[in-house]
This record gives sequence, C-alpha cells and structure tokens, in this order.
Amino acid sequence: MARATALQHAWQAFDSGDFLHRLDARIAVRSESQEAGRDGELRRYLTDFVIPEIEKLGFTWEIVDNPVGGFGPFLLAERIEVDAALTLLTYGHGDVVRGYDAQWREGLSPWQIVVEGERWYGRGTADNKGQHTLNFAALKSVIEARDGRLGYNVKLILEMGEETGSPGLKAVCEAHRERLAADLFIASDGPRLAADSPTLFLGSRGSFNFDLRLRARDGAHHSGNWGGVLSNPATRLANAWATLVDAHGRILIEGLRPPAIPAPVRDAVASLEVGVTPGDPAIDASWGEPGLLPAERLFAWNTLELLAIKAGNPEAPANAIPGEAYAHCQLRFVVGSDRERFLEHLRRHLDAQGFEDVEVSSARMSQMNATRLDPTDPWVGWALASMRESSGKSPTLLPNLGGSLPNDVFAETLGLPTLWVPHSYPACSQHAPDEHALASILREGLGIMAGLWWDLAEQGRDIKKERERWHR
Repeated sequence: MARATALQHAWQAFDSGDFLHRLDARIAVRSESQEAGRDGELRRYLTDFVIPEIEKLGFTWEIVDNPVGGFGPFLLAERIEVDAALTLLTYGHGDVVRGYDAQWREGLSPWQIVVEGERWYGRGTADNKGQHTLNFAALKSVIEARDGRLGYNVKLILEMGEETGSPGLKAVCEAHRERLAADLFIASDGPRLAADSPTLFLGSRGSFNFDLRLRARDGAHHSGNWGGVLSNPATRLANAWATLVDAHGRILIEGLRPPAIPAPVRDAVASLEVGVTPGDPAIDASWGEPGLLPAERLFAWNTLELLAIKAGNPEAPANAIPGEAYAHCQLRFVVGSDRERFLEHLRRHLDAQGFEDVEVSSARMSQMNATRLDPTDPWVGWALASMRESSGKSPTLLPNLGGSLPNDVFAETLGLPTLWVPHSYPACSQHAPDEHALASILREGLGIMAGLWWDLAEQGRDIKKERERWHR
C-alpha cells in the first residue's frame, strides 16, 4: 500500500466530517481538572471515548489511579507486534482548564464545537483533545493502510491532570518504567510557531514558580494616622522585585540566568520570526536580554515574570496601609540553568539587598524542568524530512517550546529522544474564553502524522541503528 494512500485515508476522515463528529463528543465532556468534583468526568473521558477507540486499534490498556491523592487517573496502553523493530511512546492529556462558560462570546460554548469558517471553537479543541484525537485518527489510517501491521510497537500514556501541573506523572512513569520503555517519543501539544508553518520542537523551557511575601503586621492601618511611621509591605515588595529584574525585563541575578546559547541552538532559531501571525501581540523590541534576537529571547534564554501581585483590597481601595503584600512569580528557563539552586540564589540575593523580611517559597509540584533534544540527533532530521514530504512545506524546527510541558519526565525519567509536532497556533486562545482550533491545521496535521507513522514503519529500524552509531 503506498504512503500516499495512507495520507488520503487520514484526510478523508476530516473531509467526511467523521473527525469533527468524534471530537465534538469529546469536547462535551467537562474534564476540568482544575475544578473540584470532576473526578467522574475525568475517568469517563477515558472509559467512554479513548479506550473504545484504541481497543479497535489493537491496544490493551489499564487505568492507573494517581499516586497523588485528589488528582485524575492515567491511562497506560500498548499495541505490541511480535518481532517489532522498535517501540514508540506517545502521550496526550484529556483534561482541560476551566471552561469560564459565562465569558465566551455570544453563540459559543466551551462544551460544544461551533464551526465559524476556519475556526472550531470549544474547550480542548486546541489543548489537548483535538491534538491527541488527531494523532489516534492518523494512526488508525496507517494501521488500516498497512493491513493491520506497523512493524513497531506503540505505547501510550494519557493523563488527566496536565492542567494542574501533571501531579503523579513522574511517579507513574518511574513505577512503570519497564512497561513504558521505548526507543522514541512522539506527541503533540502546544502551538506551531505560526499558523501556516508545520513545526517540530524538541523539548520545552522549564517552569519555576515561586512566591514573594512580606507580612509586616496584622491588619491594615489608616494611612493618615500612621503614614510615615509604619513600613508599607507593598512598597518594600515592589522595591525587592526591582532588584530581581530591571525595567526592561533583564534578569539581574546571575544565578537565574542561563549559560551562553549553544551554537546548534543559535543556528536553529536564527531565521525564526515571532509575532508575525495576524492576531499576535506586537513584539516589544527593547524588552528582555539586550543583544538577543526575539526568537533567541523566547526559545533560548530565561525570562522572569511577575504574574500577580496583591496588597490591600484592589477592587475597593481603602485609605489604609496594608499589613501584607504578596507576589506570584515565574522563571521560564532553558537547559543548563542552575535549577536546583534557584531558591538559594533568590534568598541570598534578597538578603544581600537588605530584604531579609521578604519570604520566598516555591510549590515543587508545579515545577517542570527544561529539556532539549540535540538538534543534530538523527531522529530530528528524519522527522523534518517526513513532515516536508507530507505537507509540501519546509517545517520550522524549534530547539524547545517557549512554554513548558512535562517533557522532562519522558526525556529524563524515561531517557527518550523527544519529538513534539503541534497542531495548534499561538492565537488559539488556549486557556482563555473562545479557545479554538484551525481547520486547516487539523487537516494538514492529519497528513503530517499519518506520514510520520508510515515512515516510522518504513525507516524506523534504519534510523534507530544510525542513532546508535551517532550516539557512540
């Protein structure tokens, strides 16, 4: 059976409306992992939608409870062929962020796909139900086109808690390390660089969230009666933050900055343009690390962001000096950063600047480490060639995503080369009201993934051997 026929089968699933119908049923499941009381919906997404589909493809499966209490389960599945040349591990997440039902534009609902031109509106169309549903559909097309035999094994882990920081994912992968053992990892999440540019990324920036808090006293006190004799924790916290990052976004603590950008990474991002898709916000040319291109600042450097700050009552300010101030902050970081000592660097710096009264703390559960597959790895060249053949376009290579994913579990805990092929775009309103996918990306993505699954059957054994020689 020709490769082209497998791609045609995948596109037919889109053109016939079958893919839309199946995705719409999944969008209707309110699998909001950030909301209490959704345990039944999280499990139902697996039992009523994913499991029946993968069983038809020859998978066996098991639902594994989360070792972290109060969070959603995991689906582990495998499709094993005797004498297979290699093993693929793939991944997805069936949970979504809160629907924010009342905030969607009139005529739209987070729990039903509404098609308006190119846009398919619905919570999870982009993140991540649409993406892993697409990958399963493409795999189905290839299995059928190859008369039921791929020549490689396929293993799957699908989680229901990614939007709460993937609690339990690392522990499950450690506990089932042998079961999840593979030669290669391919999955889909996050956006392309631009809507019309098929994209491959090899990891993600890490995410280190931390809190700054200064508690001066119990309660607030009248600013007229006490102003000038009581310290203001909001003022001190604002000044403390200004010693961490300057007014143009440059990180001022050496321990929070990355090493020099490696040459292969700099080469990979040299020609990339960011913020050029219609609907993207305008890039601030003077923001961030001086001397770097926008793509280098986004994909190859660290950024320190103040995400939320509170003192007093912002909704109804009173003439009172607040007793406490709080800030929630985030460091996005690349491979090579001193991640094990971020808190130590913050504490030492604040003490040296005279801010011993500012508390620093982090939530370890929500942290993700930075990862990046070597752009010269043979799997990278193979994937780019396959994507180019299927799409007729020159794909974009990102050394890592600007955002963060639990890729460290696959790259470090399981020790796999990781390839991510996203089927969304930056202006999809991911995590916001009016989330949507683009029909053109979904259709193109079906062909790209069918091509990758097909080429893995035809070329995977040789690339595996080539990588073994390259790795030595």
